[in-house]
Amino acid sequence: MKTSILVQNLKCGGCAHTITTKLSEIENISDINIDVEESKVSFKYTNEADAFAVKDKLKTLGYPSVDDNNNIVSKAKSFVSCATGKLST
Repeated sequence: MKTSILVQNLKCGGCAHTITTKLSEIENISDINIDVEESKVSFKYTNEADAFAVKDKLKTLGYPSVDDNNNIVSKAKSFVSCATGKLST
């Protein structure tokens, strides 16, 4: 199945690179596509538990979904994830 999650704090290609790299490590997740302008993360998954794992991983990286709380800790995590993604490209 395919789904999309609208996330917060997604600013650039560095963010997208980090998200793509980290989500590709999750089993049963494939076809990951990041739309920076729309702050949208799209992917294919096998079962619902995998989709929830993606949502949890995004939150851990500092990119909570739009229906989650976006506190200062999330913003700081996204800044670090963004910088890491920029250095990795």
